[in-house]
Amino acid sequence: MPKEQSYKFCFGPWNISEGGDPYGPTTRPAQTFDWKLEKLKELGFDAMMFHDDDAVPDIDSKSPQQIEKEAKELRKRLRDSGIAAEMVAPRLWFSPMTIDGGYTSNDPKCRKYAIERSLRTIDIANILGTNLIVLWLAREGTYLREAKSGKRSVELLVEAFDKMLAHDPKARLAIEPKPNEPMDHAYIPTIGHALAIAQQTRDPKRMGALIETAHCILAGLDPADEIDFAMSFGKLWSLHLNDQNGLKFDQDKPFGSTNLRGAFNQVRVLERNGYGKRGEYVCFDVHPFRSTKSEQTLAHLDNSRRTFLRLVEKVGSFDEKRANALIANRDYQALDQMVIEHLLG
Repeated sequence: MPKEQSYKFCFGPWNISEGGDPYGPTTRPAQTFDWKLEKLKELGFDAMMFHDDDAVPDIDSKSPQQIEKEAKELRKRLRDSGIAAEMVAPRLWFSPMTIDGGYTSNDPKCRKYAIERSLRTIDIANILGTNLIVLWLAREGTYLREAKSGKRSVELLVEAFDKMLAHDPKARLAIEPKPNEPMDHAYIPTIGHALAIAQQTRDPKRMGALIETAHCILAGLDPADEIDFAMSFGKLWSLHLNDQNGLKFDQDKPFGSTNLRGAFNQVRVLERNGYGKRGEYVCFDVHPFRSTKSEQTLAHLDNSRRTFLRLVEKVGSFDEKRANALIANRDYQALDQMVIEHLLG
């Protein structure tokens, strides 16, 4: 294990949410973007994640000139605050044009809209100083299988990715897979699917992945194994850490909140593989509980970062020599208890 390894941390404006859910209204007042930017720095974070319309609100109503102007204004605010832009993602799932999907819509006008908005996202990212474009393929799936051809949908996804790669030779596309929600079934549900479809594009070297803990759990997979898998290909370009209580809706709980041992193993593989040494960030895609009071609205972010750093210490103090001896002797019962007692302190 590396003995000395530092990490850079980030979150997005949406991670300071107001508590609304499909079953009830908001429970806290909204905070301004400037307030979120200020608190990000105060909490010891280094960068902010953006959707295209976080960077340029009401983006669909604005001209290319206005989008460029507002993106440049944001770039100045970030630089003045000493904050980097980690990535920019097109928020395609809010638009009326993407009700039946974006890149895989059955309507060619809607597919055209999704691609054009994605190209604008790349332009915004360039202005903000990042070449990382994250693609959460939220509505790229179906509610019923008879509505679309899976093979044709894969071809349409490749066509969209190719147009983005051609738009800017420096852009890197990181697919963030999720098995379900909001769609019944997604076309690219896992990291394996993301890395496979990348091989069909015009430039697979500029295709990578973003792993989110909860999304792995929703697919019935172990996040630590998924991280190891992506890093074995050199394709883990970003990371959303959170937690998840089983195969429910995407909960975005604080990191380590539900499964501390799972969180330990995620940090362990990050340490083992040297995540962050090429400039990658540790991002926390977490939300306050709906019951959280306004004065505690940042605790989930601070707690996630504190848990991560404590687990880095736990990984560093884990007796690897003893663990390897138990493994060699196939004494997995003792290894199991060793991990438990190590986490219990």
